Amino acid sequence: MRRCYSKFTAYHLGFKNSNFLLQVGSGSVSRTIATTSERSFSNYAAQVDQSQTKDNPFSDMLIDSFGRLHTYLRISLTERCNLRCQYCMPSEGVELTPNSDLLSQSEIVRLAGLFVSAGVNKIRLTGGEPTVRKDIEEICMQLSSLKGLKNLAITTNGITLARKLPKLQECGLDSLNISLDTLVPAKFEFLTRRKGHDRVLKSIDTAIELGYNPVKVNCVVMRGLNDDEICDFVELTRDKPINVRFIEFMPFDGNVWNVKKLVPYAEVMDKVVKGFPSIKRMQDHPTETAKNFTIDGHCGSVSFITSMTEHFCAGCNRLRLLADGNFKVCLFGPSEVSLRDPLRSGADDEALREIIGAAVKRKKAAHAGMLDIAKTANRPMIHIGG
Repeated sequence: MRRCYSKFTAYHLGFKNSNFLLQVGSGSVSRTIATTSERSFSNYAAQVDQSQTKDNPFSDMLIDSFGRLHTYLRISLTERCNLRCQYCMPSEGVELTPNSDLLSQSEIVRLAGLFVSAGVNKIRLTGGEPTVRKDIEEICMQLSSLKGLKNLAITTNGITLARKLPKLQECGLDSLNISLDTLVPAKFEFLTRRKGHDRVLKSIDTAIELGYNPVKVNCVVMRGLNDDEICDFVELTRDKPINVRFIEFMPFDGNVWNVKKLVPYAEVMDKVVKGFPSIKRMQDHPTETAKNFTIDGHCGSVSFITSMTEHFCAGCNRLRLLADGNFKVCLFGPSEVSLRDPLRSGADDEALREIIGAAVKRKKAAHAGMLDIAKTANRPMIHIGG
Protein backbone atom coordinates (compact mmCIF):
# COMPACT_ATOMS: atom_id res chain seq x y z
CA MET A 1 0.00 0.00 0.00
CA ARG A 2 1.26 3.46 -0.82
CA ARG A 3 -0.37 6.63 0.34
CA CYS A 4 0.46 10.24 -0.46
CA TYR A 5 -0.88 12.95 1.80
CA SER A 6 -2.26 16.18 0.40
CA LYS A 7 -0.62 19.60 0.39
CA PHE A 8 -3.32 20.61 2.89
CA THR A 9 -2.26 17.89 5.33
CA ALA A 10 1.43 18.64 4.77
CA TYR A 11 0.79 22.29 5.59
CA HIS A 12 -0.94 21.40 8.85
CA LEU A 13 1.84 18.96 9.72
CA GLY A 14 4.09 22.00 9.77
CA PHE A 15 5.96 21.36 6.52
CA LYS A 16 6.42 24.44 4.39
CA ASN A 17 7.42 22.23 1.49
CA SER A 18 4.54 19.96 0.50
CA ASN A 19 6.83 17.21 -0.78
CA PHE A 20 5.70 14.81 1.94
CA LEU A 21 5.36 11.10 1.32
CA LEU A 22 4.56 8.23 3.65
CA GLN A 23 4.80 4.65 2.54
CA VAL A 24 3.42 1.75 4.54
CA GLY A 25 3.54 -1.85 3.41
CA SER A 26 5.08 -5.31 3.61
CA GLY A 27 5.90 -4.90 7.29
CA SER A 28 8.10 -1.87 6.80
CA VAL A 29 7.65 1.84 7.14
CA SER A 30 9.66 4.39 5.23
CA ARG A 31 9.17 8.07 4.89
CA THR A 32 10.59 10.98 2.97
CA ILE A 33 10.22 14.50 4.25
CA ALA A 34 11.43 17.59 2.49
CA THR A 35 11.09 20.65 4.65
CA THR A 36 12.90 23.93 5.08
CA SER A 37 11.89 24.18 8.73
CA GLU A 38 13.63 21.07 10.07
CA ARG A 39 15.37 21.63 13.39
CA SER A 40 19.11 21.10 13.59
CA PHE A 41 21.66 20.94 16.37
CA SER A 42 23.06 24.30 15.33
CA ASN A 43 19.62 25.90 15.44
CA TYR A 44 18.99 24.42 18.88
CA ALA A 45 22.36 25.53 20.25
CA ALA A 46 21.75 29.06 18.99
CA GLN A 47 18.50 29.22 20.95
CA VAL A 48 19.82 27.96 24.29
CA ASP A 49 19.40 30.67 26.89
CA GLN A 50 22.97 31.54 27.84
CA SER A 51 21.73 33.04 31.11
CA GLN A 52 21.06 29.48 32.29
CA THR A 53 24.77 28.64 32.16
CA LYS A 54 26.92 31.76 32.56
CA ASP A 55 26.50 32.11 36.34
CA ASN A 56 26.34 28.41 37.20
CA PRO A 57 29.67 26.59 37.59
CA PHE A 58 27.89 23.23 37.72
CA SER A 59 25.87 23.61 34.52
CA ASP A 60 28.53 21.97 32.35
CA MET A 61 27.39 18.72 33.95
CA LEU A 62 24.17 19.03 31.96
CA ILE A 63 25.66 19.92 28.55
CA ASP A 64 26.44 17.08 26.16
CA SER A 65 29.04 16.98 23.40
CA PHE A 66 26.48 18.39 20.92
CA GLY A 67 25.76 21.48 23.01
CA ARG A 68 22.38 20.33 24.30
CA LEU A 69 21.57 21.67 27.77
CA HIS A 70 19.48 19.22 29.78
CA THR A 71 17.06 21.02 32.08
CA TYR A 72 14.37 18.34 32.44
CA LEU A 73 14.73 15.32 34.75
CA ARG A 74 12.27 12.43 34.83
CA ILE A 75 12.38 10.47 38.08
CA SER A 76 10.79 7.03 38.33
CA LEU A 77 9.55 6.53 41.87
CA THR A 78 8.63 2.85 41.62
CA GLU A 79 8.48 -0.13 39.29
CA ARG A 80 5.12 -1.18 40.67
CA CYS A 81 1.84 -0.45 38.89
CA ASN A 82 -1.85 -1.13 39.43
CA LEU A 83 -2.43 -1.71 35.69
CA ARG A 84 -0.83 -4.09 33.19
CA CYS A 85 -0.88 -2.06 29.97
CA GLN A 86 0.08 -4.13 26.95
CA TYR A 87 2.60 -1.63 25.57
CA CYS A 88 4.31 -1.21 28.94
CA MET A 89 4.48 -4.60 30.62
CA PRO A 90 4.87 -8.17 29.29
CA SER A 91 1.81 -10.37 29.81
CA GLU A 92 3.80 -12.57 32.20
CA GLY A 93 4.77 -9.56 34.27
CA VAL A 94 8.27 -8.42 35.18
CA GLU A 95 10.71 -9.18 37.96
CA LEU A 96 10.67 -6.23 40.33
CA THR A 97 13.74 -4.79 41.98
CA PRO A 98 13.85 -5.52 45.74
CA ASN A 99 12.72 -2.54 47.81
CA SER A 100 16.13 -2.30 49.46
CA ASP A 101 17.67 -1.64 46.05
CA LEU A 102 15.27 1.20 45.16
CA LEU A 103 16.11 4.80 45.92
CA SER A 104 14.84 6.03 49.27
CA GLN A 105 13.07 9.33 49.69
CA SER A 106 16.21 11.04 50.99
CA GLU A 107 18.31 9.62 48.12
CA ILE A 108 15.82 10.87 45.53
CA VAL A 109 15.81 14.34 47.04
CA ARG A 110 19.60 14.49 47.32
CA LEU A 111 20.14 13.46 43.68
CA ALA A 112 17.37 15.76 42.46
CA GLY A 113 19.02 18.59 44.35
CA LEU A 114 22.27 18.00 42.45
CA PHE A 115 20.47 18.23 39.13
CA VAL A 116 18.48 21.32 40.09
CA SER A 117 21.56 23.10 41.42
CA ALA A 118 23.19 22.51 38.02
CA GLY A 119 20.27 23.96 36.05
CA VAL A 120 17.44 21.43 35.86
CA ASN A 121 14.23 23.44 36.24
CA LYS A 122 11.60 20.76 35.59
CA ILE A 123 11.12 17.38 37.24
CA ARG A 124 8.52 14.82 36.23
CA LEU A 125 7.61 11.91 38.51
CA THR A 126 6.92 8.63 36.72
CA GLY A 127 6.77 4.90 37.38
CA GLY A 128 5.45 2.20 37.23
CA GLU A 129 2.61 4.16 38.72
CA PRO A 130 4.05 6.93 40.92
CA THR A 131 0.90 7.35 43.01
CA VAL A 132 1.27 3.83 44.48
CA ARG A 133 4.36 5.00 46.34
CA LYS A 134 3.25 5.69 49.92
CA ASP A 135 5.56 8.65 50.50
CA ILE A 136 4.76 10.46 47.25
CA GLU A 137 3.29 13.45 49.10
CA GLU A 138 6.46 13.94 51.14
CA ILE A 139 8.59 13.53 48.03
CA CYS A 140 6.54 16.20 46.23
CA MET A 141 6.81 18.53 49.20
CA GLN A 142 10.60 18.26 49.33
CA LEU A 143 11.17 18.43 45.58
CA SER A 144 8.90 21.44 45.12
CA SER A 145 10.94 23.33 47.72
CA LEU A 146 14.21 22.93 45.78
CA LYS A 147 15.51 26.37 44.86
CA GLY A 148 15.53 26.78 41.09
CA LEU A 149 12.88 24.20 40.30
CA LYS A 150 10.12 25.83 38.25
CA ASN A 151 7.83 22.90 37.51
CA LEU A 152 7.03 19.65 39.29
CA ALA A 153 4.93 17.32 37.13
CA ILE A 154 3.64 13.76 37.21
CA THR A 155 2.64 11.15 34.65
CA THR A 156 -0.01 8.83 36.06
CA ASN A 157 -2.59 6.29 34.94
CA GLY A 158 -5.20 8.14 37.00
CA ILE A 159 -6.57 5.10 38.84
CA THR A 160 -6.05 6.57 42.34
CA LEU A 161 -5.32 10.17 41.37
CA ALA A 162 -8.76 11.69 42.06
CA ARG A 163 -8.54 11.18 45.82
CA LYS A 164 -4.82 11.98 46.08
CA LEU A 165 -4.61 15.03 43.82
CA PRO A 166 -5.87 17.71 46.25
CA LYS A 167 -3.09 16.86 48.70
CA LEU A 168 -0.49 16.51 45.93
CA GLN A 169 -1.44 19.96 44.71
CA GLU A 170 -0.90 21.33 48.22
CA CYS A 171 2.52 19.65 48.20
CA GLY A 172 3.58 21.54 45.10
CA LEU A 173 2.50 19.44 42.10
CA ASP A 174 2.28 21.93 39.23
CA SER A 175 1.16 19.89 36.22
CA LEU A 176 0.13 16.41 35.22
CA ASN A 177 -0.28 13.95 32.37
CA ILE A 178 -2.91 11.23 32.62
CA SER A 179 -2.62 8.14 30.44
CA LEU A 180 -5.82 7.03 28.71
CA ASP A 181 -5.73 5.00 25.51
CA THR A 182 -9.42 4.41 24.92
CA LEU A 183 -12.79 5.96 25.68
CA VAL A 184 -14.48 2.54 25.61
CA PRO A 185 -14.60 0.83 29.04
CA ALA A 186 -14.45 -2.74 27.67
CA LYS A 187 -11.49 -1.86 25.48
CA PHE A 188 -9.77 -0.22 28.47
CA GLU A 189 -10.01 -3.49 30.37
CA PHE A 190 -8.53 -5.35 27.40
CA LEU A 191 -5.64 -2.91 26.95
CA THR A 192 -4.76 -2.59 30.65
CA ARG A 193 -5.80 -6.07 31.79
CA ARG A 194 -7.60 -4.34 34.67
CA LYS A 195 -10.81 -2.41 35.41
CA GLY A 196 -10.88 1.30 36.27
CA HIS A 197 -11.89 3.31 33.20
CA ASP A 198 -14.41 5.35 35.19
CA ARG A 199 -11.78 6.25 37.79
CA VAL A 200 -9.44 7.62 35.13
CA LEU A 201 -12.21 9.82 33.74
CA LYS A 202 -12.97 11.01 37.26
CA SER A 203 -9.31 11.92 37.76
CA ILE A 204 -9.33 14.01 34.58
CA ASP A 205 -12.41 15.89 35.77
CA THR A 206 -10.93 16.33 39.27
CA ALA A 207 -7.77 17.83 37.80
CA ILE A 208 -9.83 20.29 35.78
CA GLU A 209 -11.88 21.23 38.86
CA LEU A 210 -8.68 21.88 40.79
CA GLY A 211 -7.55 24.34 38.14
CA TYR A 212 -4.92 22.36 36.23
CA ASN A 213 -4.74 23.86 32.75
CA PRO A 214 -4.10 22.10 30.55
CA VAL A 215 -4.78 18.60 31.77
CA LYS A 216 -2.65 16.51 29.45
CA VAL A 217 -4.10 13.17 28.31
CA ASN A 218 -1.58 10.73 26.82
CA CYS A 219 -2.93 8.32 24.22
CA VAL A 220 -0.69 5.66 22.64
CA VAL A 221 -2.19 4.97 19.22
CA MET A 222 -2.14 1.32 18.10
CA ARG A 223 -3.50 0.02 14.83
CA GLY A 224 -6.56 -2.14 15.20
CA LEU A 225 -6.99 -1.25 18.86
CA ASN A 226 -7.79 2.44 19.26
CA ASP A 227 -7.00 4.14 15.94
CA ASP A 228 -10.76 4.34 15.33
CA GLU A 229 -11.10 6.69 18.34
CA ILE A 230 -8.76 9.47 17.22
CA CYS A 231 -11.47 12.02 16.46
CA ASP A 232 -13.37 11.02 19.62
CA PHE A 233 -10.28 11.96 21.64
CA VAL A 234 -10.00 15.28 19.82
CA GLU A 235 -13.61 15.99 20.82
CA LEU A 236 -12.50 15.96 24.46
CA THR A 237 -10.72 19.25 23.78
CA ARG A 238 -13.82 21.09 22.59
CA ASP A 239 -15.23 22.21 25.95
CA LYS A 240 -12.51 21.31 28.44
CA PRO A 241 -8.89 22.51 28.93
CA ILE A 242 -7.53 19.14 27.86
CA ASN A 243 -4.40 18.66 25.77
CA VAL A 244 -4.75 15.30 24.01
CA ARG A 245 -1.34 13.91 23.14
CA PHE A 246 -1.24 11.19 20.49
CA ILE A 247 1.89 9.06 20.99
CA GLU A 248 3.38 6.72 18.43
CA PHE A 249 3.65 3.10 19.62
CA MET A 250 7.27 2.53 20.70
CA PRO A 251 9.27 -0.70 21.09
CA PHE A 252 10.41 -1.83 24.55
CA ASP A 253 11.33 -5.22 25.93
CA GLY A 254 8.30 -7.45 26.32
CA ASN A 255 5.63 -5.25 24.70
CA VAL A 256 5.51 -7.34 21.48
CA TRP A 257 6.09 -4.26 19.33
CA ASN A 258 5.36 -4.69 15.64
CA VAL A 259 5.70 -2.05 12.97
CA LYS A 260 2.26 -3.05 11.68
CA LYS A 261 0.77 -1.80 14.96
CA LEU A 262 2.41 1.60 14.51
CA VAL A 263 0.07 4.33 13.32
CA PRO A 264 2.40 7.05 11.98
CA TYR A 265 1.95 10.68 12.89
CA ALA A 266 1.02 11.61 9.32
CA GLU A 267 -1.79 9.06 9.26
CA VAL A 268 -3.20 10.22 12.60
CA MET A 269 -2.93 13.83 11.49
CA ASP A 270 -4.72 13.07 8.24
CA LYS A 271 -7.72 11.80 10.20
CA VAL A 272 -7.69 14.83 12.48
CA VAL A 273 -7.47 17.29 9.58
CA LYS A 274 -10.45 15.68 7.88
CA GLY A 275 -12.54 15.90 11.03
CA PHE A 276 -11.26 19.27 12.21
CA PRO A 277 -10.06 21.31 9.22
CA SER A 278 -9.42 24.46 11.29
CA ILE A 279 -6.49 22.82 13.11
CA LYS A 280 -3.40 25.06 13.21
CA ARG A 281 0.21 24.46 14.23
CA MET A 282 1.48 26.35 17.26
CA GLN A 283 4.99 27.78 17.67
CA ASP A 284 6.86 25.18 19.68
CA HIS A 285 9.89 25.68 21.91
CA PRO A 286 13.11 24.14 20.51
CA THR A 287 13.14 21.53 23.30
CA GLU A 288 9.47 20.57 22.89
CA THR A 289 8.92 16.86 22.23
CA ALA A 290 5.41 17.39 20.93
CA LYS A 291 4.06 19.02 17.81
CA ASN A 292 1.27 21.19 19.20
CA PHE A 293 -1.92 22.36 17.51
CA THR A 294 -5.03 24.38 18.28
CA ILE A 295 -8.49 24.02 16.76
CA ASP A 296 -10.85 26.94 16.27
CA GLY A 297 -13.58 26.95 18.91
CA HIS A 298 -11.88 24.36 21.12
CA CYS A 299 -10.93 25.10 24.71
CA GLY A 300 -8.11 22.56 24.67
CA SER A 301 -5.43 21.51 22.20
CA VAL A 302 -3.98 18.51 20.35
CA SER A 303 -0.38 17.30 20.26
CA PHE A 304 1.62 14.56 18.58
CA ILE A 305 4.67 12.70 19.96
CA THR A 306 6.46 11.38 16.89
CA SER A 307 9.40 9.46 18.36
CA MET A 308 9.34 6.75 15.68
CA THR A 309 8.68 8.53 12.40
CA GLU A 310 10.13 11.98 13.14
CA HIS A 311 12.44 12.08 16.13
CA PHE A 312 13.20 15.28 18.04
CA CYS A 313 16.66 14.34 19.29
CA ALA A 314 18.24 17.63 18.17
CA GLY A 315 16.34 19.51 20.86
CA CYS A 316 16.33 16.82 23.54
CA ASN A 317 16.80 18.24 27.04
CA ARG A 318 15.66 15.18 29.02
CA LEU A 319 17.44 12.89 31.44
CA ARG A 320 16.08 9.94 33.44
CA LEU A 321 16.68 8.69 36.96
CA LEU A 322 15.26 5.20 37.36
CA ALA A 323 13.69 3.81 40.52
CA ASP A 324 16.74 1.60 41.16
CA GLY A 325 19.06 4.59 40.95
CA ASN A 326 20.35 4.01 37.44
CA PHE A 327 20.86 7.11 35.31
CA LYS A 328 19.75 7.00 31.69
CA VAL A 329 20.45 9.76 29.16
CA CYS A 330 18.23 8.40 26.35
CA LEU A 331 14.91 6.58 26.58
CA PHE A 332 15.81 4.27 23.69
CA GLY A 333 19.47 3.74 24.53
CA PRO A 334 20.50 0.69 26.58
CA SER A 335 23.32 2.55 28.34
CA GLU A 336 22.84 3.16 32.07
CA VAL A 337 25.09 4.12 34.98
CA SER A 338 24.31 3.64 38.65
CA LEU A 339 24.10 6.68 40.90
CA ARG A 340 22.74 4.63 43.78
CA ASP A 341 25.92 2.58 44.28
CA PRO A 342 28.38 5.47 44.57
CA LEU A 343 25.83 7.40 46.65
CA ARG A 344 25.60 4.53 49.14
CA SER A 345 29.36 4.09 49.08
CA GLY A 346 29.81 7.60 50.42
CA ALA A 347 30.51 9.58 47.24
CA ASP A 348 30.35 13.33 47.78
CA ASP A 349 28.44 15.73 45.55
CA GLU A 350 31.43 16.49 43.36
CA ALA A 351 32.03 12.80 42.63
CA LEU A 352 28.38 12.33 41.75
CA ARG A 353 28.50 15.36 39.45
CA GLU A 354 31.48 13.86 37.65
CA ILE A 355 29.61 10.59 37.06
CA ILE A 356 26.53 12.43 35.82
CA GLY A 357 28.52 14.77 33.60
CA ALA A 358 30.50 11.92 32.02
CA ALA A 359 27.28 10.06 31.19
CA VAL A 360 25.70 13.17 29.67
CA LYS A 361 28.81 13.75 27.53
CA ARG A 362 28.44 10.21 26.14
CA LYS A 363 24.89 10.87 24.91
CA LYS A 364 24.56 10.20 21.20
CA ALA A 365 23.34 12.69 18.63
CA ALA A 366 20.15 10.71 18.03
CA HIS A 367 18.58 7.40 18.89
CA ALA A 368 18.52 4.56 16.37
CA GLY A 369 15.72 3.98 13.88
CA MET A 370 12.62 2.18 15.11
CA LEU A 371 13.48 -1.17 13.53
CA ASP A 372 16.95 -1.09 15.12
CA ILE A 373 15.44 -0.02 18.46
CA ALA A 374 13.14 -3.04 18.30
CA LYS A 375 16.20 -5.32 18.02
CA THR A 376 18.17 -3.59 20.79
CA ALA A 377 18.09 -4.94 24.33
CA ASN A 378 16.44 -2.41 26.60
CA ARG A 379 14.38 -2.65 29.75
CA PRO A 380 10.56 -2.85 29.81
CA MET A 381 8.93 0.57 30.04
CA ILE A 382 7.73 -0.15 33.56
CA HIS A 383 11.38 -0.42 34.68
CA ILE A 384 12.51 2.69 32.80
CA GLY A 385 9.62 4.93 33.83
CA GLY A 386 7.03 6.42 31.50
